[in-house]
Amino acid sequence: MSAQLACLTGDVPVAGTLRVELEGEGGPVEVAVVRDETGEWHAISDVCSHGAVSLSEGEVEGCSVECWLHGSRFDLRSGKPLSPPAVRPVPVYPVTVDGERVLVDVDAPL
Repeated sequence: MSAQLACLTGDVPVAGTLRVELEGEGGPVEVAVVRDETGEWHAISDVCSHGAVSLSEGEVEGCSVECWLHGSRFDLRSGKPLSPPAVRPVPVYPVTVDGERVLVDVDAPL
């Protein structure tokens, strides 16, 4: 597969998130589409590697998102945890903005 429509630019505010489900080669993939504080776009797995809860429900700060349940922060560029209790990274996916369309490729993690 290739990049597919995840949302429109107006669907995600600056320093905001949106949970979407996209179709990957292996089935559905839960993705958090994130616009950081500078307006840059990111797409990461919506499932925290520690608590298996939705990262799109967390707060965006700088270039990271915080898991609302236990407070782990994940770098939006690499998916690496920046604070415990999470120790495993989450997948990060390529994002392309084409006009108003935000495209994500869940089959080509970075």
